[in-house]
Amino acid sequence: MSKSILVTGPNLHPDAVRLAATSGYALHYAPPYASPAQLVGALADSGATAIIARMGRIDAVVMDAAPGLRVISKHGAGVDNIDLDAAAARGIPVLAATGANATSVAEHAIALILGVVKRLGPLDAGMRAGRWEKPGYSGRELAGLRMGLLGMGAIAQATARMACGLGLKLHAFDPFAPDDTFERIGIDRCNTLADLLRNSDILSLHCPLNDATRAVVNAVNIAQMPAQSYVINTARGGLIDEDALLDAIRSGHLAGAGLDTFAVEPPPANHPFLSDPRILVTPHIGGVTDQANARVGQEALRGIIDMLEGRDIPEHRIMNRHLLAELAPATGE
Repeated sequence: MSKSILVTGPNLHPDAVRLAATSGYALHYAPPYASPAQLVGALADSGATAIIARMGRIDAVVMDAAPGLRVISKHGAGVDNIDLDAAAARGIPVLAATGANATSVAEHAIALILGVVKRLGPLDAGMRAGRWEKPGYSGRELAGLRMGLLGMGAIAQATARMACGLGLKLHAFDPFAPDDTFERIGIDRCNTLADLLRNSDILSLHCPLNDATRAVVNAVNIAQMPAQSYVINTARGGLIDEDALLDAIRSGHLAGAGLDTFAVEPPPANHPFLSDPRILVTPHIGGVTDQANARVGQEALRGIIDMLEGRDIPEHRIMNRHLLAELAPATGE
């Protein structure tokens, strides 16, 4: 069996590189955001039996270019850039490094909240342009505002714990999370999305992108949020109907947004979000810290090694486990 692993994007953290070397695996790299043709070529050149997916889409065409492909491991938690159905149809498990970057992403979510509510970007720009805008300025306290968390995974839980220290009142909606997840942190559990929206002066997104959540922040749902509320997104850009978000900010219903992810990445240079000072934007780097990269890289790599060497993988890390189980009878497994 080949012990080659293709990494689709930047070099792994040195700790992960050392783990690969000591375990006898060779790492090969494709360019960040590589095209399907580039990925096909990289797989052919490397003879990889595993992929660590960072940037770019891994679809059926890419998978078919590597008939010996046995496992795909996401460098992170969100697997929307991997075709889970295509992987399951080929008997390929898709793993995720669940929770490894939770602290870093949660810190970034809190930074976006502080930045957009305190209007740090426009104030900084005004100072640099020679304006002293203290006369007439009126800010807003975070303490006492209601923060709604859509999703209650590891990142949302870490964000909630940090938000408690700011005096935010926490609400969350996640139909799949057990009650003790909410009770442990002191979060008011909402039974419906509508209930969450009504109680979100700040709505922070922490759910996966799938058919049920795509464009969940749309015109209808934004209208249910309180006037002068905010949207924070450190999850996936496709969760937001970008036109609806922009309309709500321009109308004044939303006071602003803090966004680390976009529907298309990188966004075009003329994207309207980039010219609106009420929208604080960062280039999908919430989890890009030295500490998180070390943990995520090692977890992504360790999952591949365990899978290839026949060791058990925790079920919650196999993101297409239900699809694989549905197809197992048809393949005689």
